[in-house]
Amino acid sequence: MVDQIKHECGIAMVRLLKPLCYYREKYGRGNYGLDVLYLLMEKQHNRGQEGAGAACIKLDASPGSEYIFRERAMGSGAIGEVFSNIHRQVREAAESGMPCEEYPFYGEVFIGHLRYSTTGRSGISYTHPFLRRNNWRIRNLCLAGNFNLTNVDEVFDIIVGRGQHPRHNADTFIILEQLGYLLDAQVQQLRERFKEQGLMGKELNASIEGALDMEAVIRQASQSWDGGFVICGSTGSGDAFVFRDRWGIRPAFYYMDEEIVVAASERAVIQTVLDVETPSVQELGPGEGLFVSAAGDISVSQVLEPDHPKPCSFERIYFSRGSDRDIYRERKELGRLLVPAILESINYDLDHTVFSFIPNTAEVAYYGMVEGLNRYLNGCKAEAISAVDPSDSQKISEILSHSVRTEKLAVKDIKLRTFIAENDARNDLAAHVYDITYGTVTPGRDSIVVIDDSIVRGTTLRQSIVKILGRLDPVSIVIVSSSPQVRFPDCYGIDMSRMGEFIAFGAAIEMLRESGRQWIIDSVYAKCKAQENLPKEEIVNHVKEIYAPFTDREISEKIARMVTPEGCPCQVKVVYQTIEGLHLACPGHAGDWYFSGDYPTPGGNRLVNRAFINYYEGRHRER
Repeated sequence: MVDQIKHECGIAMVRLLKPLCYYREKYGRGNYGLDVLYLLMEKQHNRGQEGAGAACIKLDASPGSEYIFRERAMGSGAIGEVFSNIHRQVREAAESGMPCEEYPFYGEVFIGHLRYSTTGRSGISYTHPFLRRNNWRIRNLCLAGNFNLTNVDEVFDIIVGRGQHPRHNADTFIILEQLGYLLDAQVQQLRERFKEQGLMGKELNASIEGALDMEAVIRQASQSWDGGFVICGSTGSGDAFVFRDRWGIRPAFYYMDEEIVVAASERAVIQTVLDVETPSVQELGPGEGLFVSAAGDISVSQVLEPDHPKPCSFERIYFSRGSDRDIYRERKELGRLLVPAILESINYDLDHTVFSFIPNTAEVAYYGMVEGLNRYLNGCKAEAISAVDPSDSQKISEILSHSVRTEKLAVKDIKLRTFIAENDARNDLAAHVYDITYGTVTPGRDSIVVIDDSIVRGTTLRQSIVKILGRLDPVSIVIVSSSPQVRFPDCYGIDMSRMGEFIAFGAAIEMLRESGRQWIIDSVYAKCKAQENLPKEEIVNHVKEIYAPFTDREISEKIARMVTPEGCPCQVKVVYQTIEGLHLACPGHAGDWYFSGDYPTPGGNRLVNRAFINYYEGRHRER
């Protein structure tokens, strides 16, 4: 993706099932769980480079000693800073003569988080994990998540209606307060029940902790949540959990054996860190929760019934690491399915076309594209050979010599600090973010085809990619997107919320105005405004009407003109994946709202209409 967008966040949870001395004896270190957490977070660095945090809960801490530890930091180097600070604390504890059992961050439950803010709020106070403190161990709550609620205002009103007074209205704080309230209520009920049985003191407290039902707490709280989320956490007494939304929007995977339970946002990460096979790592289903009690009992339960699950397809196209077995196959298939449209765009002239990709995330789709092109070419060769005299070896050799021409044309040279320049100077610098490989294209004779995983804003294409590829003097430049046209904003935790940033939307708006159909834009605005105060369940996505007058090809042709820089010496074409092709390649991930506008939750329709209203009214902030 040449126009970088912020990923959704990443989570990691580690629960050790054996005494800490077991890991010291087997692995030679007492901080085994901490090391696993570090690797899980580092391997998911792609999911969040704005901030990071880690927390640890000790199960057997004696009264008067700390049992919850947390460290957070901001910036792209946050993971390193967090764990550097943790190891410094451990080192200082060791140097002071403290027993290793009392070292900070030496515990059984570990929670990690990588953050990208997508709601306009950032800073250390918004960096996970979040803590809710209490002098009762069981009422403490540590929480981290990859989520965005679309109905945070409704949930806020529910909380306020109970008499609570949240310090913030951000969804993270709201979820923490709601879970905390319900946790307190269950603990109080258990306390009253066991006191009636004559239990007191430590025996009473132990009985409450042993009877806690975190699944019931999460089930009751999440009934009102609309959005995409994976939430992990633990009580101060060590009841750990991971819970996924009932639409399956955000991903979660887990692994367990007799030593450890691990959860993370990506399967391949768990495989790499623990060196386990693909079938050993399970995906948490829509509405499912993974629970590990303080005693180490493990269960996977259907907390909420799935509601027409639509797992995010952008996870497969771009966000998740391509080292996952299934994602790798799917990305190759996305490239292969584009071959017919690519061949049409170059008039089937393989001899005079050079194929490449835009680094670095489109590389796997490129392999699939090349495989598909080779398959097509092999068919052409077989047909040509069948028409030749078998004794004409020279002609047969000539036919066999034809090949798909592949080169690495675009090179991501350096990450230029374009913010130090102003206006036109910044655009001039942006043109040099990518470099080209000279001598790979025959000027005036060859065409260029480059594949990217998606085209969201088109800014880098226009300012850098197309401009610099034009220096090779090709007959034409074909930009291929392995994903369909991004037409609608996300509202489930990805930084794609502003309508005006989508080049497909800009193309449709320009075409409406150029054809004298401004009234359609005005009509959509009026319809969206009329729905502002309706319940989210009654709202319809009227923004689809902006695209309705045009075919996909017409919009693609308009986009091609928009990404063509002034003075470009050649024709520019744009080829997109179809939504049907996306579903063929990624059959288990039907969440295509970015492309279709079909949001899996009612809150999605409300937020897309709000985004259009904000665009129409000229607001800069559209959430």
